[in-house]
Amino acid sequence: MILEITEFIIYSTLIVIIAKYILVKTLRKLAENLNLKPKTVGNIAGYATSLPEFLTVSVSSINGLIGTGIFNILSSNIINFIQYMTSIIINKNRKALNNQAIKIDIILVIITIIIPIILVLKNIEITLNLIPILLIIYALFYYLNNNAHKLYLEKEEKIIEKEIENEGKKEKGNTRKTLLYTFIILLSGILLFLISELLGNTLNNLCNKFNIPEIIVGILLGFITSIPELITFFESQKINQNQKNNKIIGVIEATNNLLTSNMLNLCIIQSIGTIIYIMYK
Repeated sequence: MILEITEFIIYSTLIVIIAKYILVKTLRKLAENLNLKPKTVGNIAGYATSLPEFLTVSVSSINGLIGTGIFNILSSNIINFIQYMTSIIINKNRKALNNQAIKIDIILVIITIIIPIILVLKNIEITLNLIPILLIIYALFYYLNNNAHKLYLEKEEKIIEKEIENEGKKEKGNTRKTLLYTFIILLSGILLFLISELLGNTLNNLCNKFNIPEIIVGILLGFITSIPELITFFESQKINQNQKNNKIIGVIEATNNLLTSNMLNLCIIQSIGTIIYIMYK
């Protein structure tokens, strides 16, 4: 059992390290090279930081541990929100939370936590019938997020972009860098896939061979797979420190990172995990 626990820690840590130090940083560089808006950068970071959850939930489902995946997503979404609020407080950006668009995003984030809690407390089984509902929720949240930013942040984001351009902080995108970053991202994905297969075997042994409850494994995975979000929440609020509007830029990016990550965990990753579980059942 000691060997399996050691393997669990090693493989999970490798997933986090690759996601944090290679994938997330490369995606950020790619986004900056393409001169993307803070909201878009946050969305990209959200997709990147959700990759560990996608891998662990998929691996758990392949091994018949659907409960592990559900508790992984629930704990990840809760921990993501706690980490986000902690980063806001430490960086003294609480005033930015008064923006109506950010308020709406936070409400949506809270809903992504409430829904899985209800599923767990009511012991509702995730089936194929529930997947269309999850996808509709994802589409609705995406629509609300976009419209909230158009109504309450579009003018502000344009001012920020002009300010950055006037101070000469933006450079034209470099095609070579774009190709290099894309290659690194693909390579990271392959490495993560290979490591996740090893993690799957370890999870299977821990739950089936040593009878460790799925809820315990799922919560542990939630803590581990939430580390990349913690890093990006703090990093995003440290960018453009010389800019007048740097605080709102960082909060916009961090908030969209949080919302995108939680939406993906609940709606997309949970749906994929369910489909995989049924296929391998």
